[in-house]
Amino acid sequence: MAAPHVTAPDFSLAATGQQHIALQDLRGKHVVLYFYPKDNTPGCTTEAAEFRDLHNEFVDANTCILGVSRDSLRSHENFKAKLELPFDLLSDPEEQACLAYDVMKQKMMYGKQVRGIERSTFVINSKGHLVREWRGVKVANHAQEVLDFIRTL
Repeated sequence: MAAPHVTAPDFSLAATGQQHIALQDLRGKHVVLYFYPKDNTPGCTTEAAEFRDLHNEFVDANTCILGVSRDSLRSHENFKAKLELPFDLLSDPEEQACLAYDVMKQKMMYGKQVRGIERSTFVINSKGHLVREWRGVKVANHAQEVLDFIRTL
């Protein structure tokens, strides 16, 4: 949980739809910024689908959803199309936002130490303040938990 008046680290990244998205351009809306390890993997697919299925409710709550991973824009475009995601995915191959939000961790995968994204979600309010964070996210019902929090803002 973050302090209510901590300014969220800004970023500007390439996004799906041939866009460049900067956090500061989203002031006036709440932002759900979720970091995930890799497109087209089981947990990441489930997480994206849960945010997709609740998207209209997030929009009704004046909230923009953005997914971030180190995958290429091409991978993101394919993942977005396959799942029919109504929100944008940001490509962070240089780990600009990943490092700013401290989501790069050493993890065990198939018995090997690997450096990767720890599944994490951040809520930034309409004034640009980081108001909530979840780290080491378990996918099941996470999107609903985030939506429930947004409705308290």
